[in-house]
Amino acid sequence: MGDREIIDLSSDDESENEKVIPTAVKQEPDLVFDVKQEKSSNKGELANRNGPRIHSVRAAVDDDSDVSYASAICAAPLTRQFWKAGTYDDAPASKKFTLQNVKNYLHVHPMFLHSNATSHKWAFGAIAELLDNAVDEIQNGATFVLVDKTSNPKDGSPALLIQDDGGGMDPEAMRHCMSFGFSDKKSKLAIGQYGNGFKTSSMRLGADVIVFSRHMSNGILTQSIGLLSYTFLVQEKLDRIVVPMVNYGFNSSTGSLEILNGKEHFVTNLSLILRWSPYSSEEELLGQFSDVGSHGTKVIIYNLWLNDDGNLELDFATDPEDIRIAGDVRKIDTIPAWREANEKHIAHRFRFSLRVYMSILYLQIPESFHMFLRGIIVQPHNIADDLKYIEFILYKPQVGGTVEATVVTTVGFLKEAPRVIMHGFNVYHKNRLILPFWQVVNYIDSRGRGVVGILQADFVEPTHNKQDFEKTSLFQKLEVRLKEMTWEYWDVHCRLLGYREKYPVPKAKQGELNRKSYLVDAKAANENAELRKRTMRNASEQGSNNKRKIYEQVDLHNSKKHAKEENVKGVGISQNMQVIPAPAEQVLDQETLTLLDENQKLQTKCLESEKIQEELNLKVTDLRSKIEAAREQQNLLLAQLQLLDVKDE
Repeated sequence: MGDREIIDLSSDDESENEKVIPTAVKQEPDLVFDVKQEKSSNKGELANRNGPRIHSVRAAVDDDSDVSYASAICAAPLTRQFWKAGTYDDAPASKKFTLQNVKNYLHVHPMFLHSNATSHKWAFGAIAELLDNAVDEIQNGATFVLVDKTSNPKDGSPALLIQDDGGGMDPEAMRHCMSFGFSDKKSKLAIGQYGNGFKTSSMRLGADVIVFSRHMSNGILTQSIGLLSYTFLVQEKLDRIVVPMVNYGFNSSTGSLEILNGKEHFVTNLSLILRWSPYSSEEELLGQFSDVGSHGTKVIIYNLWLNDDGNLELDFATDPEDIRIAGDVRKIDTIPAWREANEKHIAHRFRFSLRVYMSILYLQIPESFHMFLRGIIVQPHNIADDLKYIEFILYKPQVGGTVEATVVTTVGFLKEAPRVIMHGFNVYHKNRLILPFWQVVNYIDSRGRGVVGILQADFVEPTHNKQDFEKTSLFQKLEVRLKEMTWEYWDVHCRLLGYREKYPVPKAKQGELNRKSYLVDAKAANENAELRKRTMRNASEQGSNNKRKIYEQVDLHNSKKHAKEENVKGVGISQNMQVIPAPAEQVLDQETLTLLDENQKLQTKCLESEKIQEELNLKVTDLRSKIEAAREQQNLLLAQLQLLDVKDE
């Protein structure tokens, strides 16, 4: 077999003055398996879109048979455990490639795929990255994202499917997606920004990923298929990352697909995809577009990683309506009577239930957009609805005397407190949850137990894995302030839960805390809320123009109605709470402050009276029980006395 050519897509180091174009490189004869010699004829370059005959491949081989692999030869990597898969032996039998006439070429070794993915310690954090890509497509008309289990047709093993109906990717965008450091997300509202999330997340979940994307632009439809296979790179001992891709364009005049970018690389890339992907023929590959529609992207991650016990890290079996992390259900250290309530709480379950985690992952979701997990819609959940005795606290972080932002933090006790001992702040960035139930304090003698907060902190930057924030001075100041909020709130309100004050608050300080808590800058809070409502409304209007049938197993009429009822309307604010907007020029004079202070005192007295009333009701119930017991004792004694009188006679 003669030399073949393959495209190396790992080079993304482009100088400002010279564009690096990936050129064809010579491939050793044993790298492409079972690919027959190409003909020089250029007849039959079209592939029928819907029919079973795939002319595009047949034009490139000697006979009329398809390039296909019927056997299950996309073998799994040598080790199936992610944290042990970083060992890479590329000497001395490495397959080496060279690029011609390219300067400043960045050599990316396959081992980087694994080391880069280790930034995700938590599997759900990797799935969230892929969901972010779908949510960012709302501005391009996306109406849904679905997450489900699928299977590898070659060996029947489970695989993870993530699909959306966003704008899709043209061939160049697909190449950027598969490469490192590219990001075309210019919108300030976009969650993704580093151009690294797809690689880190997909490689964290499984050894291999194949992507199908269809894109429509200016009446031109393209569809691309790309394969990022760690298994292929390891088993072939390649010394750099090679990503085979095939691209098609739809010819409207003939109703067929044409091979794009020339057929000289097509057969080589197709043969690699068919050998190392779950699909054995070009017809099977193109069949994956059957449910994509006119635009959208489908990601299939296979050869999923195993945990230390040898089981799949993602558990598809325990709950047919959920995806769980196998073996990650931890016991809660509390009194037996409270254990069940804590184990069922969302603050505990999100760690191992993807459905729960997805429900709180985004602060707001447009009514036109839906998330599906295992065929069932995920209802958004507003954590603020789980709180009682809610307060809104204004925070203005500063650097060098300059105010960086105005943040309204929602703080309260969990409704199940004190039985539920969870606590912490849920910190969002650009609508995306970064730190769920972040425990800024370690409570001593119950101080801080049950206190939960919600805020959106766009003034600090998240880390690349979007599971933490960069440890800047602003973030450190935020952490200190949230600790203060927790203790201040606890010291003021702990009596309402029956706790004894361990750190009494002075009267002067009490008044100051009340003003801090209740005299929120209402104008800023409502401007913040109105801005996000307008943003979501615009995204919803764009998405509504591109609605289509999204999942046949779901009754969309009912699901949309329910989603509308559950849709989050505030900025981390409970739907049953309202912040009354103040006039733009309103100034709080001393009389207003006094009235508000009196109002707060009356509210506190009212709560205390209600608590006293509850205690009195309990005492009344207890006394009635005692009276009833005393009456029964009296009747018993009278009966015994009557028996004694009868004996005396």
